[in-house]
Amino acid sequence: MAGPTPTLGLPRRTPPGPPRTATLGLLTKLTSDRLGLMNLAASNYGDAVRLSIGPKTLYLFNNPEYAKHVLADNAGNYHKGIGLVEAKRAIGDGLLTSDGELWRKQRKMIQPVFQAKRIAQQAGVIAAEADRLVERLRNHAGGGAVDITQEMTGLTLGVLGQALLDADLSAYAGVGHSFEAVQDQAMFEMVSLGKVPMWVPLPKQLRFRKARQNLEVVVDALVADRLARNSEGGGGGDDVMSRLIDSTRREPDPVVGKQRMRDELVTLLLAGHETTASTLSWTFYLIDKHPYVWQRLHDEAVEVLGDRSPTYEDLHRLTYTSMVVEEVMRLYPPVWILPRLAQADDEVGGYHVPAGADVVVCPYTMHRHPEFWTDPERFDPERFNPSRTANRPGYAYIPFGAGPRFCVGNHLGMMEAVFVISSVVRQLRLAKLPGYRVVPEPMLSLRVRGGLPMLVHSVV
Repeated sequence: MAGPTPTLGLPRRTPPGPPRTATLGLLTKLTSDRLGLMNLAASNYGDAVRLSIGPKTLYLFNNPEYAKHVLADNAGNYHKGIGLVEAKRAIGDGLLTSDGELWRKQRKMIQPVFQAKRIAQQAGVIAAEADRLVERLRNHAGGGAVDITQEMTGLTLGVLGQALLDADLSAYAGVGHSFEAVQDQAMFEMVSLGKVPMWVPLPKQLRFRKARQNLEVVVDALVADRLARNSEGGGGGDDVMSRLIDSTRREPDPVVGKQRMRDELVTLLLAGHETTASTLSWTFYLIDKHPYVWQRLHDEAVEVLGDRSPTYEDLHRLTYTSMVVEEVMRLYPPVWILPRLAQADDEVGGYHVPAGADVVVCPYTMHRHPEFWTDPERFDPERFNPSRTANRPGYAYIPFGAGPRFCVGNHLGMMEAVFVISSVVRQLRLAKLPGYRVVPEPMLSLRVRGGLPMLVHSVV
C-alpha cells in the first residue's frame, strides 16, 4: 500500500469549506439536491473541500490526480464509504458494498464471466434484444407516449438474464419496480446515516420490505431452476449463476451460503441493469435535444448496418455512436459518486485526511471541471474524437470508476448501449413529450426522475 507523503515540521493543511454553522443547509441539500451540493462545493471551494454535515465530515476531492491517489495509488487505504455502507441494510453484502477479503473473493469469482472473449459471444443476445425493443417501439409509432426508461429497464434486464445468468427474467413481473424501491431505501439510508430503524413503518420502508421479499422470491426461484436443470444435465456452464452456486456451496454454514447467494445476485441484478438503462435513457433525451447528433447517428447506422442487426465486428465501425455514449456518460455518469472511508491517516493533494474520514470522488463534478473540459455543460460528442483526447488526464473521465474497483461490466455495458442506439436510430426517432421536465435523480445510479415519456416516429 502506498502511504501518504509526509510534511514533517509543517502544520497539517485542512481543505477549505463552509463553516459549521452551514450544517443545517448542507443536510437539507444532501436530502433534496445532492448534485447541487456537489456542484456548489466544487465551484465555491476548489478541488479539495471539507463539508461538515451533522455527525459526518466529508472530504470531496475534485481533481484527476487526487482521484487517482484515492481510487488507485492508495486504494487499499480506502474502503467503501458513506451511502454504500448504509446501503448494506438494503442490498446486502454483495460486490457493490463489500470490502476486504470478501470483496476479493467475489471479484475473483465473477471476473471470468466478463472476459472480452466471453462478452464478444453475447453480441447476438444483445442484438436480438435490441431488435425486439425496436419492434415494441414501432408498435407505438404515431401513438401515445412511451416511458423510455421503463423500456430500457426491461431491455437491460433481458440482456442481463440471458448473458450472465442464462435465465429469462421476463418471467418475473415487477422486478424492475422492486429495484426502484431498493434504490430509494439505499439513498434514504445514506441521507439518514442509517439511524432510522428498519421496522419504522414509513411508506418508503414498507415499499422496500415488500420489494426485498419479492427479490428474495425471484432469487430463490432462479437458483431452484438452475439446480433443477443441472440435475437433469441441462445446466452448468461458465455463467454467473453457475459460479455462484459452486462458490456458495463451499460455505461451511448453509445459511451463510444462501444469504451470500441472495446478496450477490441482488447486487448483480441491480447494478447490472440500472447503469446501462440510465445511460440509454439519457442518450435518447440528449439526441432528441440535438437533432444534428441524431442525424449523424442515423447516417452511421444506415452506412454500417444497412438493414441487418449489429454484430461484434461492428463495434469498431460505429465510432460516432461510441463517442455519443461516452459524452452522455460524461454529462450523466451512471456512477455519479464514489464514496470511500479512510482506514489510516493520509495526505491527498497536500491536504491531511484523518483515519475514519469520509472521502468522496464525484465523477459528475469531475466531468464538468472547466480546467479539463471546454464549455463543460455543452453536449459535444466530438470531445471523444481521438484527436482531442490525447492530452486529457486519464482520471478526468471516470464513468465506470477507477482502480481495483473499476466496473467489471464496462465492456458489456458499452456494447449494449452502442447496439441499442444504432438499432433504434436506424429506424426510429424518439421525441420527448412536449412540456415534460426532465430532472436527474442521483440514486445508486444517476437516473431520470419519474421516467422519460417520449413519442415514437418511424423513419424507415
